[in-house]
Amino acid sequence: MNMEALATRGETSQPGRLLARARRRAGLTQAELARRLGISQAAVARLEQPESNPRIATLDRALRATGAELIISTRPRQPSIDESLVRQQLSLTAAQRLHNLELMYEQARVLARAGATSRGELA
Repeated sequence: MNMEALATRGETSQPGRLLARARRRAGLTQAELARRLGISQAAVARLEQPESNPRIATLDRALRATGAELIISTRPRQPSIDESLVRQQLSLTAAQRLHNLELMYEQARVLARAGATSRGELA
């Protein structure tokens, strides 16, 4: 992956920032980019707003006018949790999940009591 791609990776959820950065990198003003696109400077300003949500085709066209290229890719998602544990819990009935919750609560109370005792908080 080249350095440009690394530098803009965090901007993918904010296409306005991505476009503004590409425009500045190309040494263009909003008015110059607007002329290239055949739109108003105000329309470019709206596209560059952090909350803008242009169609992919619109963003691609604007980026190409700056000399940049929009590249969209996918990669396997790395779950942040062990999804097998979620599936396991969902396979239980509501009564079984409630029973397990009650057991965990009781175990947590035992651990809390043991901690308090070891710290000398309980006689």
